[in-house]
Amino acid sequence: MRLFLAIKLSKPMKDALINAQNELYDRGVRGNYTPEENLHLTLAFIGEYPAPEPVLEALAEASFAPFALSLEGLGRFGDLWWAGMRASPPLTALARRIRHALAEGNIPFDRKRFSPHITLLRKARGELPGVEPGEAAMTVDHFSLMRSDRGKNGMIYTELGQIPAEDTHI
Repeated sequence: MRLFLAIKLSKPMKDALINAQNELYDRGVRGNYTPEENLHLTLAFIGEYPAPEPVLEALAEASFAPFALSLEGLGRFGDLWWAGMRASPPLTALARRIRHALAEGNIPFDRKRFSPHITLLRKARGELPGVEPGEAAMTVDHFSLMRSDRGKNGMIYTELGQIPAEDTHI
């Protein structure tokens, strides 16, 4: 199974991202746009792993309190274009806790530096215009273990489990 840990986005946040994608498209930017159902914020990429249970067990120690998450700006890594996140110490701390829990559980993961972003499109062609994702925020009260499968029309993401915040009252 190809696994990753992610924050699933609220409907208002997805709406803001879809509006940004539409504006990019209207300005002539072409590429492989991420479908609405696949928009997410990756916390850690595990990759091929045989079963979800050991991952979920390891993450039982990755406790966190609910926190706010807000969009901020667009950027790119080569031909991959993304929406950024407003600086969030709780988000950074959560990513650190998750990676520590995975390491303690001997679960391999991609150790690239955590750079919070939401992929809007891949293989982008054109210049990055002055498009903003709009004001959108959400409360993160859980994160999810996700499986990624290649379908005939792109990737299909399936939630395998949720890891809730310790206290869901903000």
